Amino acid sequence: MGNRGMEDLIPLVNRLQHALGSAGQSCSLHLPQIAVVGGQSAGKSSVLENFVGRDFLPRGSGMVTRRPLILQLLTADTEHGEFLHCKGKKFTDFDEICREIEAETQRITGSNKGISPVPINLRIYSPNVLNLTLVDLPGITKVPVGDQPADIEYQIRDMIMQYICKDNCLILAVTPANTDLANSDALKLAKDVDPQGQRTIGVITKLDLMDKGTDARNILENRLLPLRRGYIGVVNRSQKDVVGKKDIKAALLAEKNFFLSHPSYKHMAESMGTPYLQKTLNQQLTNHIRESLPAFRSHLQSQLLSLNKKAEEFKQFSPDDPARRTKTLLQLAQRLAVDFEKLIEGSGDTVDTVNLSGGAKINRIFHERFPYELVQIESDEKKLRQEINYAIRNIHGVRTGLFTPDMAFEAIVKKQLLCLKGPCIKFVDMVSQELITTLYQCINKLSSFPKLQEETERLVTTEIQEQESKCKEQVLMLIEIQLAYINTKHEDFIGFTIAQQTNNQANKKTNAGMAANHVIRKGWLTISNLGIMKGGAKEYWFILSAESLSWFKDDEEKEKKYMLHLDNLRFRDVEKTFMSSKCVFALFNTELRNVYKDYKSLELACGSQEQLDSWKASLLQAGVYPEKVAVDEQGNGAPENFTDPQLERQVETIRNLVESYMSIIYKTIKDLMPKTIMHLMINSVKEFISSELLAQLYALGECSALMDESTEQQKHREEVLCKHAALKEALAVIGKFSTSTCTTPLPPPVDSSWIRPSSPTLPKKTSGSVRGHAPSVPRVPSNASSKSTDSLQQIARQHHRAPPSVPRRHPPAIPNVK
Repeated sequence: MGNRGMEDLIPLVNRLQHALGSAGQSCSLHLPQIAVVGGQSAGKSSVLENFVGRDFLPRGSGMVTRRPLILQLLTADTEHGEFLHCKGKKFTDFDEICREIEAETQRITGSNKGISPVPINLRIYSPNVLNLTLVDLPGITKVPVGDQPADIEYQIRDMIMQYICKDNCLILAVTPANTDLANSDALKLAKDVDPQGQRTIGVITKLDLMDKGTDARNILENRLLPLRRGYIGVVNRSQKDVVGKKDIKAALLAEKNFFLSHPSYKHMAESMGTPYLQKTLNQQLTNHIRESLPAFRSHLQSQLLSLNKKAEEFKQFSPDDPARRTKTLLQLAQRLAVDFEKLIEGSGDTVDTVNLSGGAKINRIFHERFPYELVQIESDEKKLRQEINYAIRNIHGVRTGLFTPDMAFEAIVKKQLLCLKGPCIKFVDMVSQELITTLYQCINKLSSFPKLQEETERLVTTEIQEQESKCKEQVLMLIEIQLAYINTKHEDFIGFTIAQQTNNQANKKTNAGMAANHVIRKGWLTISNLGIMKGGAKEYWFILSAESLSWFKDDEEKEKKYMLHLDNLRFRDVEKTFMSSKCVFALFNTELRNVYKDYKSLELACGSQEQLDSWKASLLQAGVYPEKVAVDEQGNGAPENFTDPQLERQVETIRNLVESYMSIIYKTIKDLMPKTIMHLMINSVKEFISSELLAQLYALGECSALMDESTEQQKHREEVLCKHAALKEALAVIGKFSTSTCTTPLPPPVDSSWIRPSSPTLPKKTSGSVRGHAPSVPRVPSNASSKSTDSLQQIARQHHRAPPSVPRRHPPAIPNVK
């Protein structure tokens, strides 16, 4: 039957396919196969039927094969067929197989000549076949009919390329003998993907239909238009034979007689015909499989190594073992405590380089969000003076006061202290929410045990909420403590004497305690409100210091564009526009002066809300505060319209005292709040998870139920074990392979430049290539027919014809057809 040991090697591939198929698609490999390529009505289906020895493929005019057919021929004692889409059903009637192929084709493509790249998988078991895997592809066509798309030529080309582009696919290029071989689309496509001809076998059909006086002898002898692996001629049944139900065995006998009796082919009859084509394909497939096995084995071994550890754990896994459940529960609880602490303390095994999480976000809340919330509640200058004015006048009543009243100072201070409750409670809520988010990140690893995950989430969330309540009580107590006693003897409090001599602006800068050239922040911002005539929105490198905001062309800081002083500047949020996704804030002057050139405000955009909040916090450090809108609901008039100089001096004194005292309070609150939350919430929750959680889980009394696996985990474990076993079986099959099989040597190279590649983008033949020698040919008798010489001259003239244009692999857009 050809190659020695072939009967052992080809079944090996089928056993490997069966083993790997049980492991799922993740284990699939591109195993060697043979793709049959050719034009419409080239005889591809007839060649396949001759392999099987039965009629089972649809027949008709035009395009009959409209979906790829993956045909696996397997040697067996009985004869039947099986479809992948009809698992478990055996087809013993080959007419029924033909009808099923037609029905499955129409199910996807419809009944009006449509096409689809979705393959039909068919296995044929028979004692009359050799073990082969073939792919029958739709015939190459150029004119769409029926429901076929306008780019039918390109779609079929792409469909064929999906199979023949694989390096381990042998190409069976079928060409009718009664057409110009030099213009064969099948050979041109094969040339595109196999320029050296190592995978291409030429098949010449319809030799019995050639014009009288012509033959294909010189082609079959690989003389005129050579291929590296040569050509094999076959004679298929005619349409009349098919309609007349001519037996395939009779057809094969007729084919043999044709070659033995034809004067041009009888000397090569032993290397022609369907049986010889079968043997040749098996020889080439044997070589290909042998070459693929080393890489194949390495790939399987690498997959097996990656699964060994997990498979070993799953093998020792006993779902109903109480000791195993207890041990797993203990390990998961300890792992949760470690993961939670690492996320909070910032020493995790994996570092997130995309978003802030855990402790980093809490740190941002401590030092950016909370200070910003405090500044939000600060009264602006106008409103503060108004409140002091009303407080002093209400304390004096009908009398005119000669001295600045202490009660006005205490009343204003207590009012501002009460305003601290909102930001402080919000601060606790933000940290609590971040702790819950961090908890969710950790307990996701418990998803294999749904009940354990649910109970753990409930217990830890309840603990966080309890600690949150305690923390809020403590925070409110801190504020009540500050309200209980106004300490005017504090060492940082300026007192009445200094308050009368200090102006507002100087006091701000003194409390800031920053050097003029101290850089607070650097980063990229976009000036978004520049007109189109002035260049439109542009991105610059901004530097914020204690006294100015400067921007440069780039981060090298060489070309300064502008420097803006921060005196009398405030900022406000700007709503996002419909066309922009950036976050924008605006700087403006409280004295209504131009901020930048002839602009009343400077709108600056950044990429995210996080960046926006960070810039706001930096501006607060520089003494630039958010916009405040003062509304006097009682209609008491503007506070700046003082008519009494003495009252004006008292208001100024109280304002300086309040600002001095509240700066002390703000420093104290900013220092105590993070410490309070860290102690009462964060540390307490960490301690609960590491020490109390496991005890409370045991206290539920449902330890066994907690460790019930999820359905997904059970399925995953079974898949891993199945895949691991399949890989071991596949490697065992390869290990048992007999090294007694031999490899058929590859024929020497030939000059195949006569085939014009259909794609201009493919690599050209190197200039150093030398025309190879064709295989040895038997000597032709001297009395051979002169018709062969005429045929040689005729085909030689055809060889010099200009080939027709063939579409590129990436076609241009096709116009819409109405």
